Amino acid sequence: MLYLQTFGDLRLTDANGNSIRYPAKGLVMVAYLFTRKTRELSRHEVAEFLWTEAETELSGLNLRKLISRIRQIDESTNEPLLHIAASSIRLRTEAVAVDLEALDSAKPPLEQLRAISGLLQRDFMGSVKPATRSIDSWITGERRNHRLKLREALFGALPHAQSNDDHRAISGAGLYLLEKDPDDEEIREMLRRLPGANLADGDRSERVSGPKIHALPLSEQDRLVRLEPGKSSPSVLPRVVLLPPIPQGHVPGLAIANALIEDVTIELCALRNISIVAPHTAEQIRRDSDKAQVVARHSISYLLETRLSAEGLYAQLIYFPTDEVIWATRFTMTSDALPTQRRLIAQRLTSSLVQELAKNEQARLNIEADPQAYHSYLVGASLVGKLTLPHIRRARTAFKEALRHNPNFSPAFAALARTYTSEWLVTAQGNEELLRLAETNAVKAIEGDSEFAGGHRELGVAKLYLGDVDHSVSALSLAEELSPHFADVIYSHADTLVHASRPGEALSKITRAISLNPISPDAYFWCAAGASYFLEQYEDAIGYVELMKDKAPAHRIAAASCAMMGDRKRAQFYRQRAATLNPVFDVEKWLSVVPFKEQWQKDLYREGLLKAGF
Repeated sequence: MLYLQTFGDLRLTDANGNSIRYPAKGLVMVAYLFTRKTRELSRHEVAEFLWTEAETELSGLNLRKLISRIRQIDESTNEPLLHIAASSIRLRTEAVAVDLEALDSAKPPLEQLRAISGLLQRDFMGSVKPATRSIDSWITGERRNHRLKLREALFGALPHAQSNDDHRAISGAGLYLLEKDPDDEEIREMLRRLPGANLADGDRSERVSGPKIHALPLSEQDRLVRLEPGKSSPSVLPRVVLLPPIPQGHVPGLAIANALIEDVTIELCALRNISIVAPHTAEQIRRDSDKAQVVARHSISYLLETRLSAEGLYAQLIYFPTDEVIWATRFTMTSDALPTQRRLIAQRLTSSLVQELAKNEQARLNIEADPQAYHSYLVGASLVGKLTLPHIRRARTAFKEALRHNPNFSPAFAALARTYTSEWLVTAQGNEELLRLAETNAVKAIEGDSEFAGGHRELGVAKLYLGDVDHSVSALSLAEELSPHFADVIYSHADTLVHASRPGEALSKITRAISLNPISPDAYFWCAAGASYFLEQYEDAIGYVELMKDKAPAHRIAAASCAMMGDRKRAQFYRQRAATLNPVFDVEKWLSVVPFKEQWQKDLYREGLLKAGF
C-alpha cells in the first residue's frame, strides 16, 4: 500500500518508504479527494479546483496532461491511486493510506491528543504554495477544521491527564491553539489551571500598563509586516519566543530546565500586549542552522535565549532588530533548590521581560513602521560581521537602501558608520575620510535616538581611530551604561581600552562579551588577541586568532606574536598571508595612524612586526 503525507512536505511513498515521483498537482488532487465525503469528483470540478483562474478549455487541457503523466506512473508501479473515468475521478482508498486518518482514529484520549498535536505542528500542506484561490481556501479551511479537532481532543484528554508528561502534552496543545487564536479564553483559563503552570490567580494583564490589545495569529502578523511603507498598524504586537536551553557539556537537569521555560511560556500567555510563540515553534527555531532568517521570517521582536551548564541556567533577553542583549542573569538549578525556586524564577523572568518590553516598545514600533527599511537593514546586518571588503561594501549598500525607505532609522545610521570603520581597518591605508563618514553617521544615529546604545558605540569607535582616545572611552562607557548586557558594545569598549593602553581591563571586558555571545564574531577574538599581545601573552594571542573563522584580518598580530616568541617559521607564514592581502602595507605608516595612547604600545607592536619581517 502507498502512503500519502500531507503534513509538512507533501510526498508519496511506497511500502518500503521510498519516495515516488508523483506530479505535485496530482498529490494535491489526491489529498483534496481524500477530504471529500464521496472521494469522487467530476473532471470539471477537479480542473476548476486545480486551475481556477484559467479558461475552461485550458484547465481541461491541463487536467488531461496531468492524467497522462499519472497513468505513466501507475503503469510503472502497478498501484494506481485513482480510478479515472471519462467524466469523473475517484480516489482508490484501498490503495493508499493518508496521514489525515490519524485525526479521526479511535485511540485513547491522551494518545489521540498526542497524535493530532504531532501532525498539526508540521502544518497541513506546509510545502504547498497555493496556485489558486480555491486551493488556498481549501487549505485554510482544512487547517481550521484540524484545530477544532485538536481542541476537541484536548478537552477530551484533560480529565485523563495525571503525569507530568500528560500535563506537558496538554499544555503544548493548548499553547499551539492559543497562538493560532489568542481570543480563546477557555484555552487560556485551562492553561492557567494546569498543575505546575505557576500562574498567580487572576489575570496578569492587569499588571501591564497600556491598553489590552489582543495578540494576532502568525499569519496575520506576517501580513501586516509586509505592509507598504507608512502603512503599519499599531495593533501589531511584539512577538516573543522563549528558546529552550542549549546544554553546555553533560549536565543534569535539562528536562527540568525545559519544563521551566515551558512554564514561563504558559505564564506569559496570560498577558495581552505581547504575542507568544508556541514551544514547538521555539524548539524548531533553536535547532535551525539559520536562526536569524527564521526569526525575521516570523516577525519575532524578542528572543529569550537560555543555556544550561554546571553553573546553572543562564538566560538573556535579546532585542532581535539590533541584536542587543537587554537583560541577562543566571539561576541556580540544583535539585534541592529548584522545587521551591521554580515559581519564583518564572515570575522573575516574566516581570523582567514585561518591563523590558515596555521600555523598548517605542523603538520597536519605529523599526516596524517601515518593513522595507527593516528588511534592507537585516540584509546589511547579515553581511557586516564578515570582515572582508566585498561583504562590508555590500552591507553599506543595504544600509543606505534602508535609509532611503526610512531616513530616521537610527540603527541603520549606526550600522552604516560601522561599515566605514570596518573598511578603514581592513584596508589599513589610514584613510581619514572613512572615519569622518563613520563619525557623521554615528552622530545622526544619536540625534535620532539619544538612548540608543548602538549610536554611542559607533561614535566611540570612530573617535578611537581618529585618535581621540579619551572621547572614545567616554562614548563607549555611556553606551555600556545604556545597555550593560549588549555584547557588541562591550566588545567595542574592550577594543578602545586596548588602544587606551589598558589591555588588562580590555581582556576582562572582551572575555565578558564572549560569555554573553558564546558563538562570537571574529572581531571579538581579534580584540582578545590584541589585548593578549600587549599583555605579552603571545601564545594566548595566537590561540584567539586560531578561533577566528576568517583569520585574514589578524594575520599581522599573529605574525608579531609568533615573532616575539621566537617562532620565525610561523611568523613568516602569517606575514606572507598578510602580504598577499595587502602587499603595500607599511609598518611606520600604519603605526602613525593607529591610535595608541602610550608610546610603549607602538614600540611593542613595531618590535613584533619588524621581527616578523614586515
